[in-house]
Amino acid sequence: MGLWASEKVLVERHFTDLSAPLLEAGCGAGRATIGLWDAGYRNLTAFDFAGELLDQARSLAATRGADAIRFLHADATALPPDICHVLRDKPSGSPPKPSEGTCHVLRDKLFGGALFLFNGLMQIPGRENRRAALRELRRACAPGAPLLFSTHDRDQTQVERALWRLEALRWERGEQDPRLVDFGDRYFEEAGTGRTFMHLPDRAEILADLAATGWAHTFDALRKTVAAESRAVRDFSDECRFWVAHKN
Repeated sequence: MGLWASEKVLVERHFTDLSAPLLEAGCGAGRATIGLWDAGYRNLTAFDFAGELLDQARSLAATRGADAIRFLHADATALPPDICHVLRDKPSGSPPKPSEGTCHVLRDKLFGGALFLFNGLMQIPGRENRRAALRELRRACAPGAPLLFSTHDRDQTQVERALWRLEALRWERGEQDPRLVDFGDRYFEEAGTGRTFMHLPDRAEILADLAATGWAHTFDALRKTVAAESRAVRDFSDECRFWVAHKN
């Protein structure tokens, strides 16, 4: 499927340097990663928490002649010290021990931008964990670097607003699903994939999270206002809100 039409519009608008090193969080099986490669971005590093998906991404890259993409197994909320040299040609010496607290994900080089697409940030349970991921991405990026990500928006339609008002009443009475941590959390049961976590925020929540983690909000809009998507994309993914922020 590659990049969606809306993603392509926003990437071309905000990531204008094709040679800049870009970091994609939550790359999954490589849909957007390979889409970026096909769009001419050649300095790509992508990571995911799921090893099986990374294997699929590496395999896809190999079949598309994109072996130069760096794929890493990593947790967005705590990028590990053993990838400090990711943007170096060669690692120099031993990476710092975690206890030293000085290890940077790429040490003496910084990424020119970061992406966290297909609502990946919202698949991290716990608001403080999502904020930790935003801080880690900020730490990895150069000053002024753009961040592009997407979320659901639980206020986007009247029906959804009404459903979430009912959910708010359940929380007030203590009758919400005990598995949920934050208001806006949902678990989706899907045949063949099992239970999937997703947090559905409102706009004010994301604006607060960006401000709290050192990102300057630049742009946000619902996908349908950015570009008309194909039927395949609309069937694949619900409506979402895109966000662009820049590192302060």
